Amino acid sequence: MIYKKIKDDILYAGINDCDRLIFDELIPLDNGTSYNSYLVKGSDKIALIDTMYPKFTQEYIKSFDENNINKIDYVIANHGEQDHSGSIPAILEKFPDAKVVTNQVCANNLKEMLLIPDEKIITIKNGDEISLGNKTLKFMISPGVHWPDTMFTYIKEDNIIFTCDFLGAHYIFDDVFAVPSKELEKSAKKYFAEIMMPFSNVCRKYVKQVRDLNVEMILPSHGPIHKNPNYILDLYEDWAAEKGKNLVLLPYVSMYHSTEEMIDYLGKKLEEKGISNIKYDMVDGNLGDLAIALVDATTIVLGTSMVLAGPHPAAFNTVYLASILRPKVKIASFIGSYGWGGNLFGKMAEMLQPLKLDIIEPILVKGKAKPDDYLKIDKMAEEIYKKHKELELI
Repeated sequence: MIYKKIKDDILYAGINDCDRLIFDELIPLDNGTSYNSYLVKGSDKIALIDTMYPKFTQEYIKSFDENNINKIDYVIANHGEQDHSGSIPAILEKFPDAKVVTNQVCANNLKEMLLIPDEKIITIKNGDEISLGNKTLKFMISPGVHWPDTMFTYIKEDNIIFTCDFLGAHYIFDDVFAVPSKELEKSAKKYFAEIMMPFSNVCRKYVKQVRDLNVEMILPSHGPIHKNPNYILDLYEDWAAEKGKNLVLLPYVSMYHSTEEMIDYLGKKLEEKGISNIKYDMVDGNLGDLAIALVDATTIVLGTSMVLAGPHPAAFNTVYLASILRPKVKIASFIGSYGWGGNLFGKMAEMLQPLKLDIIEPILVKGKAKPDDYLKIDKMAEEIYKKHKELELI
């Protein structure tokens, strides 16, 4: 456990999980993650803002005795997912007079997932306040970043905000205060891509809301605390923007290199036209890197070999990921090679329909690409160039 003074009577009480390699059984973690909990001591009452991932509950509970904390009046649940709420039952057992303070949607989740009884919950509405004496907690219900039950907690007197998952990062640290670096930015961007990108329009709303408060600090529930709020707010503003960059994502799987050769050729042609591109191996690549690339890409051209009568399963995984992450991609196409036939692109195009993409005519080749096929790739590169120019990306 890490206990650190953030401001007068406000303590960080969290832990680094250095050994965790994957989050939600989906997200590869390059830098582990932290679970952030905060203790706020008012002149009359004490509040705990978010709790702890169940794996560390015993250590978390023990830390209260080690730091002479013998009273908790309120447990603020900004979000019901158990990496933040999982230790609430143990807190209520240790501090039987404590009450859980949260919004109605989160209260319903806590009752279902953690069996918290009604009489232990105080339900608040947007804008409600609770006094700790010399500190006032104001609650800002903020659904969509990333669950419908999310809310922020703002301390008026200290001008700081606890944003739960919003503006966080899967990142471990020695100092709880953020030190800007390429490593932190990459971790925060991957976190945004996999958790917040489906809700980019909502993120834009809450970036503005936090900016308008002109807070002194942002305290998320994963990753370091931001004493320079504009650092993370500027990044989120860029990542959540409606318009992508002059970038083409080229995910591919190629059993006998025919598809990969065509993807390589397209990449070179795009570079000649001043269009950046990222090649991504769908079999050996890191899923997080794919998600990061989706944050900025305006176009995706997916290359796949055929397996039996359809696309390689890795291609389906990528298309499914893109469809649920809902990136700002506007244009898409496919390149593929087959041996004896089948439907290579149809089902993948169907999966992408909810994104309402502008689909460029796919290129399907039997075996190795021939001179006429490379002319078609030239034409595809030119079409992409024209569309990027129309979008004022070039």
